[in-house]
Amino acid sequence: MQRSFFVYTYGCQMNAHDSEKIRGLLTGKGYVNADSPEEADLIIFNTCAIREKAEQKFFSQLGRTGMLKRKRTELQIAVTGCVAQEAGKRLLGKAPFVDFVIGPQNIHRLAEVVSSDRRVETGQDNSDIALREFSAERESRVKAWISIMYGCNNFCSYCIVPYTRGREVSRPGSSILAEAGDLTARGYREITLLGQNVNSYRSEMGFVELLRKIDETGINRVRFVTSHPRDFSIELIDAVTNLRSVCEHIHLPIQSGSDRILELMNRGYTFSDYKRKVDALRDKIPDATITTDIIAGFPGESEEDHEDTVRALEEIGFDGIFAFKFSPKKGTRANDMKDQLDETVKSARLNRILKVQEGITYRKNKELEGTVQEILIEGLSETDSEMLVGRTRTNKIVTINALPGDAGSLMRVRIEKARLHSLSAVPVDLETFTASR
Repeated sequence: MQRSFFVYTYGCQMNAHDSEKIRGLLTGKGYVNADSPEEADLIIFNTCAIREKAEQKFFSQLGRTGMLKRKRTELQIAVTGCVAQEAGKRLLGKAPFVDFVIGPQNIHRLAEVVSSDRRVETGQDNSDIALREFSAERESRVKAWISIMYGCNNFCSYCIVPYTRGREVSRPGSSILAEAGDLTARGYREITLLGQNVNSYRSEMGFVELLRKIDETGINRVRFVTSHPRDFSIELIDAVTNLRSVCEHIHLPIQSGSDRILELMNRGYTFSDYKRKVDALRDKIPDATITTDIIAGFPGESEEDHEDTVRALEEIGFDGIFAFKFSPKKGTRANDMKDQLDETVKSARLNRILKVQEGITYRKNKELEGTVQEILIEGLSETDSEMLVGRTRTNKIVTINALPGDAGSLMRVRIEKARLHSLSAVPVDLETFTASR
């Protein structure tokens, strides 16, 4: 009888792609996907230790799953991802009903571990992971993620990633290009290259050369995350400008607009450094969209520091932000810093940042009304089955009335109405839609 599994995923795109790899590993060993955790023989929690909310969601669901195991003693429970690496054996003490704890650098050993008596596999700095070939079971038939590197060398003072995912190691370019070529041949329209800092990718080629070679595969669209501002270069801006497939959207985390806080964060740049690079990008590509990350309430952040961040939002005019309250992580330098801020102060500052950004995002979306954009259809809207959802090259979400056709179609549309988080549009002509299929 085939064994079944169910995967819970928390956190970033890298975790989402790791879950695709986990599903590929297990199905390759004869497991089948269960429709629900109640039907599974093996439940896997692929966890995130970066954001407090994601970690809380995991522990809450883990507790409920422990109750399920009391009813079904044969059920196996595995914890993977950054919480597994961070907590290790402590996790087994906190939740003794967990059977296996496997760090993100060892997910290739998942099927082996769950078939053995070994309960913990969290060895550090497994550089061999960059040489591993994974057969991912992908969620989409239109868009795909490709890991190009693992780990991080930056050691930002608030971040646990270098401790949970190890030191930076790049996949061979030949391996990445083979994966990109295979996805293109299978009809994928878009790929997103993943790394903690893609700008520092180094193998037999650098990151810009990798982009050039991927462009030659014929893929329609290429995105990448995340770019570290310190290493964001004019050469990369030129690649976004000149390469047909590379989309005009850059995610460039600033984290704070205060030079004092940026130094405490160990980010390696000042606000003026960051602004010069944004100006250089917009000089070459005026319509490029820029999104960013913001941390509100970093230890020692004064009201003046907070105002510097608000001014940075207004001065740069981001298209969107991902903003979070600072949450201390054991093992990081920021966890032990003095002048930790009260939760009410952090919440108030986060709310102001979000409010200011809402106005900027809506204004920038309004500027697109009446323009013609190319969108890649991703499928039916999750909230309205009579609407299709797509994205522009600049990563704006667009909805249109449902038409006959498949996800993966490229379509020219006219933006009719702007909303805060999306745009509504109508096709410019159906011939474009039909021809692109």
